[in-house]
Amino acid sequence: MADMDQRTRRRQRNRAAIQEAALRLFERQGYEATTVAQIAREAGVSHMTFFRCFPSKEDVVLRDEYDPMLEELVREQPDTLPPVERIHRATLAGLDRVYEQGREALFARARLLLSIPALRSRIGENLASASTAFERGLAPSRTEPGPVTPGTGADPAPPGSEAPDPARPGTEAPVPDLPPPGTKPDLETRAVAAACSAALSEAVVAWVDSGGESELPALVDRAFLALRATPSTHHRS
Repeated sequence: MADMDQRTRRRQRNRAAIQEAALRLFERQGYEATTVAQIAREAGVSHMTFFRCFPSKEDVVLRDEYDPMLEELVREQPDTLPPVERIHRATLAGLDRVYEQGREALFARARLLLSIPALRSRIGENLASASTAFERGLAPSRTEPGPVTPGTGADPAPPGSEAPDPARPGTEAPVPDLPPPGTKPDLETRAVAAACSAALSEAVVAWVDSGGESELPALVDRAFLALRATPSTHHRS
């Protein structure tokens, strides 16, 4: 476990070093003129290490570590709140963690995404990735099956029935009524997640259009407030 943690930390350091080096080179000599070999050399890593971290030069700009954070932050919001509000709060909380120190790098990546055709053509991947993170965050927590221990407040087994025994297959305590792993989220969850992903994307576009003069958290807040203010309509056949 310790070795795995160490490898993970090393990989994260390498990814960060590669992204920082790439952004410096893109700013200095342009995206198209910068090669993978130059990025690796600037970052102080081998060519092979680069490709362990990123499949291509495009992915240096496209990929980040934010989706797992957003998923967890959405999950942490009270499930009594409307789904859009949960995602709104989570997104602002995530920005609060990374924006102050990472503002310049975030802006540089966003500007590249919108200005380089090869990157712009893949923006849909970023939208889909954020949408999936939101969907997962909205999914109900799962309870793993396990034995019911006497004296823990569980309902007593009816007379003649077997007590749950983890060593004996088929006697585990029943699982709560939750969708099985891998089940596709329902239409409403997918629609909310996609709408929130689009709102976040529009805020980023507005940020780049402002030349970085506006602040991204304020734009994100405006975009989500507009989304939340949109009256819902229900069509019935």
